[in-house]
Amino acid sequence: MTGTTLGAGGAVADATARPPGSRPSSRRRARMRETLVGYSFAAPNLILLGVFLLYPLGLAAVLSFTRYSGFGAPEWIGIANYAELLSDATFWRALINTTFFTALTLLGSVGLGLAIAVLLNKALPGRALFRTIVYAPMVVSGVASGLIGVLMFDENTGVIDKGLIALGLPAIPFQSNGTAAMAAVILMTIWGRTGFNMVIYLAGLQGIGAELYEAAELEGAGPWQRFRSITFPLLGPSTFFLLIMNVIYSFQVFDLVFVLTGGGPGDATTMLTTYAYTNAFTTRAQGYAAAIGMVLLVLMLAFAAVQWRLNRGRDVTE
Repeated sequence: MTGTTLGAGGAVADATARPPGSRPSSRRRARMRETLVGYSFAAPNLILLGVFLLYPLGLAAVLSFTRYSGFGAPEWIGIANYAELLSDATFWRALINTTFFTALTLLGSVGLGLAIAVLLNKALPGRALFRTIVYAPMVVSGVASGLIGVLMFDENTGVIDKGLIALGLPAIPFQSNGTAAMAAVILMTIWGRTGFNMVIYLAGLQGIGAELYEAAELEGAGPWQRFRSITFPLLGPSTFFLLIMNVIYSFQVFDLVFVLTGGGPGDATTMLTTYAYTNAFTTRAQGYAAAIGMVLLVLMLAFAAVQWRLNRGRDVTE
């Protein structure tokens, strides 16, 4: 018999059989090689994240427990900075401003981006040009956007107030009235973020099959019913992504506010980021500024965790 040997007890054994345990070991070695290859490809990014993100975050976390002016050695004070935040009226005003700003810019930019995406997803003349125009603000830096905002909303030389005066209407005090100043910041942010949201929604819309709309139309569904029952639910993953990205952006907004209003008038447009900057580089309370930064980080992580938990099963098919 080819390929077999007769054992001492008369049993036939396969001559080509591998030693016990050799196959699982080879599988483990193959998995190990695949894992090492994967980590080797990811290593450059992991190193950059560690050096430029995780390490600075660790230093900031340690600094938040100290009193430090940027000169000399930090003085360890435990949770004193965090305790001081609880009684700091400016911090709470900055937190309220940041939350209010985030809510309005989120609703405005995401809602407007969705509306424009639905419109430009149809065959319209000049569609590519309109997409480019809407997306163009995204390539403008925050500082440049702030300067454009100054040209638009300056009380003395701004285009808007000059236009209102030319029409015989009263000028709007964008720089001396807190509500008007916040409105200017929100409008400039919506202008800058709508293009990004539009592009993400356009990608989601192009992944929805036309046959779904055709079937709904045959059943007598109108445009609003098709949008409510087909378009919006199937754009769930895009909406989830945009919620996370826009909230993170809004909580981290700095350059636009710093250039356009400087946090004023008073503390009307002071955000957590601008307040942390003021403490770090104006009053030189860098330990206190680090504590503000840690609170900001925790808030963003908490929001991301809640959104992830609420949406983790959205794309799971049974």
